[in-house]
Amino acid sequence: MSSRLQRCEGPDLLPERQYRAVRAATEALAAPLSSEDCQVQSMPDASPVKWHLAHTSWFFETFLLTPLLRGYRPVDPAYSVLFNSYYVGVGERHPRGRRGLLTRPSLEDVYAYRRHVDAAMAEMMACVPAASWRNRVELGLHHEQQHQELILMDIQHALSCNPLQPAYRAGEAAHGDGAPTQWVGVPGGLYEIGHDGNGFAFDNEAPRHRVWLERFEIADRLVTAGDYLRFIEAGGYRSPQLWLSDGWAAVEADGWAAPLYWREGGDGWTCFSLEGRKPVDPSVPLLHVSYYEADAFARWAGCRLPTEAEWEVAADQSRLRQCDDRAWQWTASPYVAYPGYVPATGAIGEYNGKFMVNQFVLRGGSPATPPGHSRPSYRNFYPPSARWAFSGIRLARG
Repeated sequence: MSSRLQRCEGPDLLPERQYRAVRAATEALAAPLSSEDCQVQSMPDASPVKWHLAHTSWFFETFLLTPLLRGYRPVDPAYSVLFNSYYVGVGERHPRGRRGLLTRPSLEDVYAYRRHVDAAMAEMMACVPAASWRNRVELGLHHEQQHQELILMDIQHALSCNPLQPAYRAGEAAHGDGAPTQWVGVPGGLYEIGHDGNGFAFDNEAPRHRVWLERFEIADRLVTAGDYLRFIEAGGYRSPQLWLSDGWAAVEADGWAAPLYWREGGDGWTCFSLEGRKPVDPSVPLLHVSYYEADAFARWAGCRLPTEAEWEVAADQSRLRQCDDRAWQWTASPYVAYPGYVPATGAIGEYNGKFMVNQFVLRGGSPATPPGHSRPSYRNFYPPSARWAFSGIRLARG
C-alpha cells in the first residue's frame, strides 16, 4: 500500500491528522488495561474493550474502505460479522450479550486489524477524491469518540464487579466548587433549537426548528452527591409515591437503594470510580443514576427535570455552569425525531433513527466525553433504567 501512497499527489493532510489523533486517543484509553481486562464483558449492555477497538475499525472498513478503495482486502471476512453492532442492512451480527466470548481474535490480532485499517485509510485519503469520503470520515471519527466514552463506561462497570476493586487509573477525582444553586429564569417565547448547520452534527440533531416555551427556571449547577444523600436519608428509595410505576418496579426488582457503585459501610458511603473506591464527596456532581432516579429526586425536591428544549435554550444563552464536562443530564424528553427529520439512506441511516423509541434524551457531556465532541444541540439517549452511563441531574421548575 505504501508504494501507491508515494504516487499520489497533493493529498489533503488535515483529515488524516484528525484521523490519526482520534485513533491514537482510543488506544491510549486501552493502554492501562491488561489483555484480560480488555476481554471481559460484565453485562449485556456493555462491551469488551477489545470489541470496541475492533468495531471502530470495522466502521471505517465497512463504510469507507470496502466501497471506495479499489483492491482493498479485509484482514478476515469473519470480522464483518463479529464486529458489526446493529447495522442490519450490512449483514449478520454476533449477539451483543455474547461479545465477551470472542476470545479469538486475540487482542494482538485486533491491534493488527487496526493497523491494517489505518494504513488503508491513509491510502484512501491520499488517493481518493475527498468529496467522496470527507463527510463519512468525519462521522466515523465522531463515532469512534462515542466509543471512547463507552470504553470508560464499560471498563468501570467491569472493574466494579471485581472483588479487588481495582482502579483503572491513579489520581484524584474532581471536586465540586461548593457554590450554592442559583436559579436562572428564562422568558417564555418562541425559540429555535437543533443544530444550526455550522460544523459537524449527528443527523438526530436536525433539522433546526421552532419550539414554544413557557417561562421556566433552571438550576445553574448540577445536583451534587450531597444533595442526593439527603434524598436517600429522607427515605427516597422507600417512598413509592415519588416514583413512576416502572421506576418503582425497578427499585423493587433490582433492590436499588442508592446510585450505581455506591456502598454504605462502617465508614459511611463510598463510590467506585475509575480511580477506585473512595468516600463519597458530597460536593461533586452526582453520577450514575437512571432516569427513574432523576425523576424521583426531582419530585422529592419539589422540582422537575427540564425538557431538552429548555436545556438547549438555557445552554445556548451561556447561563449554566457544569454544562458539558461533569455529567450527562437527564431531560424529561423522550428520544423522538425532530419535525422533518429524515435519516440517511442505506445502512448508515441505522445510526440513530431506529432507536427513537423507549429512550430518554440526555444533554451536556461528562468527564469521559472527548474534548470538543459535545455541543448544545447534542442528543445523547439511553433507556430510562440505564445507570452505568456518566449520567446526572439538573433541576428545573415553573
